[in-house]
Amino acid sequence: MPPKANGVITRETELPGVLIVEPVRFADSRGVFFESWNMRRYAASGIPEKFVQDNVSQSARGVLRGLHFQNPEAQGKLVSVLCGEVYDVVVDIRRGSPTFGQWTAVTLDAESGKQLYVPEGFAHGFCVTSDSAVFTYKCTVFYAPDCEHTIRWDDPEINISWPVGDPLLADKDRDASCLKDLPRDLLPAYNG
Repeated sequence: MPPKANGVITRETELPGVLIVEPVRFADSRGVFFESWNMRRYAASGIPEKFVQDNVSQSARGVLRGLHFQNPEAQGKLVSVLCGEVYDVVVDIRRGSPTFGQWTAVTLDAESGKQLYVPEGFAHGFCVTSDSAVFTYKCTVFYAPDCEHTIRWDDPEINISWPVGDPLLADKDRDASCLKDLPRDLLPAYNG
């Protein structure tokens, strides 16, 4: 049975610290209610972060955003989908980590309300699998464009099984380097 603390269920993934979060939802004939964030309840579930910035993006089917990370000024994120569905991917890029270069993925959709907690030190990306999607993420650190970096979505050594073969990409995602080609000091360190 997964841990449940005050209306929040969390599940570990293959990557230590990356958590699938399921807020308890209350549904009736009028619709659905749930808390998408409650600092006390989420801290009791293993997410003790204080978030400083919320972001929302809307994308069409086949759009792939990522794999992004900030360093320095590494960001932790709590991500979810308000409308539609995405295939969400996290890659461990911490130098010296026992799971360096490994990835995990989860489908996030508005119907389930499932969230994913991405701690600092991981690259993140997602691909829209519905006609469109509204994606939201809470960040632990403010966006710092000078600290943002991108890893190729189709890096052959990471070998992510994306649900699209020819995604719609921004130039920075299309032109990104593979993980092995990034300067080592650009990657966050593992503090395990």
